[in-house]
Amino acid sequence: MPQFVHLADDRDIALIRKNGIKAQKIHGREKKGVFATPVLQNYYRSHQWIRELRRRGIRVISAVQFHVPDDVLVAVGRYNETHIETTAADAVRVFMDHSTGMGLEVIFTGSIPEDWITRVYTPDQVIGWRYYPESHSDGRKPCGCSYCQRGQIKNRKLREAYGPE
Repeated sequence: MPQFVHLADDRDIALIRKNGIKAQKIHGREKKGVFATPVLQNYYRSHQWIRELRRRGIRVISAVQFHVPDDVLVAVGRYNETHIETTAADAVRVFMDHSTGMGLEVIFTGSIPEDWITRVYTPDQVIGWRYYPESHSDGRKPCGCSYCQRGQIKNRKLREAYGPE
């Protein structure tokens, strides 16, 4: 049985423990779903989305670890590309075979029942990438113009370093 991690707002953990993880409407898709990443030996790859999710204003993110049967159908792929439909066991294999695994996600098409949840914990809050997965390795800095930074929290330093408009 493959294990997966779903990252959630710490304020929602009591409801998740009681009712499971409810599928939410996903932007650009007609079906509801639950985002997750497989539990791998590489802690960074399993929790890579924390910093990106914290940009939305969530103060503390908790990790909900759960197991699923091997044959559950999921969609796996990079966040801004088309996903392939496969089984949960094959989704873990996709993550392990991928060169970096950065930006990959697994989407479950239904809710996760509370009896599948194995543990809830608070991971390190400064792990992962921001803006896009290769942002630390390609040497490019994020754009600091007011258009690109509109609606972003804590963007004052970035805009000031960018210079006058």
